[in-house]
Amino acid sequence: MTRRPYRLSSRFVANVREPGRYGDGRGSGGLSLLVRRTTGGDLAKSWAQRIIVDGRARNIGLGSWPHVSLVQAREKCILNRVARRRGDLVLAGRKRTVPTFAEALDRVIAIHGEGWRDDGRSERQWRASLRDYAMWRLGELPVNRIGTADVMAVLLPIWREKRETARRVRQRISAVMRWAVAQGYREDNPAGDAIGAALPKTGDRTRHQPALPYPEVRGAMERVRGSRAYPSTVLAFEFLVLTACRSGEVRGARWDEVDLEAREWRIPPERMKTNRAHRVPLSTGALAVLRQARALSDDSELLFPSVRGRRLSDATISKMVRELGIGAVPHGFRSSFRDWAAECSDVPREVCELALAHVNSDRVEAAYRRTDLFERRRALMEEWSAFLG
Repeated sequence: MTRRPYRLSSRFVANVREPGRYGDGRGSGGLSLLVRRTTGGDLAKSWAQRIIVDGRARNIGLGSWPHVSLVQAREKCILNRVARRRGDLVLAGRKRTVPTFAEALDRVIAIHGEGWRDDGRSERQWRASLRDYAMWRLGELPVNRIGTADVMAVLLPIWREKRETARRVRQRISAVMRWAVAQGYREDNPAGDAIGAALPKTGDRTRHQPALPYPEVRGAMERVRGSRAYPSTVLAFEFLVLTACRSGEVRGARWDEVDLEAREWRIPPERMKTNRAHRVPLSTGALAVLRQARALSDDSELLFPSVRGRRLSDATISKMVRELGIGAVPHGFRSSFRDWAAECSDVPREVCELALAHVNSDRVEAAYRRTDLFERRRALMEEWSAFLG
């Protein structure tokens, strides 16, 4: 049976005597007939439309019956929905202003910024990428006037040569457009699935971070130790390799996170990619690095401070490795460790994954596992330390 788009009829509107709200069905755009008794006991009938504006449900009066007929009320509903999409809908005597893309971006960043715990780094990346590649076309456009052609004009020039950058720019444009949809400024996302199908296929495979075969890691560490690099940078690199941790976790490490007696390093959730606290067992090699770092720390709160006593920059370790001709990036040594663990140890896969602080993608399995297999990871990291000599 086919569902009727409307529920009200002219006969019903004329004859209904019971006070209440009578909806006109899904196809009417939120139209209702309101029937009430006046103070004098007379029956009054009027029209109202329920419509989402700025993310909130609003009631708009459309006039009284019979001065406004059912057909006329339906036409008013359609015109209001069109005006809302254009940003021309007038509420309570005020015209609703549709924000530009630049203004909407500020609001989206303010919303997401509450969950970003990286000292403003994410916000800087969002603003820089959209400033460099999107604002020239989108910045001054109201969000309801942006179409797929505008997004294509932004992405096509960088889609082949800067694929990863283009992917991030698209994701950030899409986030702004989803906000605009949620606020009632538009009904579609021009950076969504449709544009994904329209963009050219490059055939590029995922590029992994350059990593060394694990038998070459010891030689790389010896090359770094023999270099003239700043001692704190050298120690940070060694600690990164020995713990198989990420660069940001190591560069931000503080002495109050380390328990030398328990041979343990506790990384707080705000510095973890997973936003979960992580315990790292400290091997003999890692403890030796920390003893050297303590001698150089000069009372700094950081394990590996820069020349100026601040946190090492993201590029410092990478630059040192590159200038020494080591064919890998700092993050790639996590892959070297993972390959070594798979080929040279007998530990189960889940121990290796926990050593790398990877989140278990199997939600059922993760729900039942209550241990971080810390002691098994301690034995594994001690073997890795011995392997590196």
